[in-house]
Amino acid sequence: MGAIETAEAFGPRIHAEAVRRGLRQARKVVVLGDGAPWIWGIAAQYFPWAIEIVDLYHAREHLANLGKEVYGPTSAQAKQWAAARSAQLDAGYVEAVITSMKRLRPRQPIIREQVRKAVDYFQTNKARMRYAKFRSEGLFVGSGVVEAGCKTVIGLRLKQSGMRWTVDHANAIIALRCCQFSGRWEEFWEQRSVG
Repeated sequence: MGAIETAEAFGPRIHAEAVRRGLRQARKVVVLGDGAPWIWGIAAQYFPWAIEIVDLYHAREHLANLGKEVYGPTSAQAKQWAAARSAQLDAGYVEAVITSMKRLRPRQPIIREQVRKAVDYFQTNKARMRYAKFRSEGLFVGSGVVEAGCKTVIGLRLKQSGMRWTVDHANAIIALRCCQFSGRWEEFWEQRSVG
């Protein structure tokens, strides 16, 4: 089941769904996220033994954005710098990426702050960015499939032209769509007819 809800409500819901789908029998559990601290908080609380992975696309996006900040948004040097750092990231050399960021010396204080934030982000998440290792274990390093599923199941229905939703009504439609697409349609209606 999906819903528009807080991280506090999402944690128990995702854990219950994981248990329903065989969490207790799983040999490996992976939490794949964009690096937001709330995701790792849920992982620590409900899946403390899980392998945590920062979505590769989001990590690359941080590098591309930093390159644009430092070298200019249309600069060839920005693209080259980001491509070189992405290659290091793909190969599992997170420390080299961090070192390269620390070598940047922008003059503007606001851009220096962006560099500092990027260094902090990669430093905090470096254990979650061992992409070569994760791939060698056969693990996904991108959340694109999940995001595409969300667009298909939820976005196509809720974001049609002219639609406006309250959270309660959107959640009702989301629940129905999730049941339909997960093969739990009959179960959903059986639970409601008993009560």
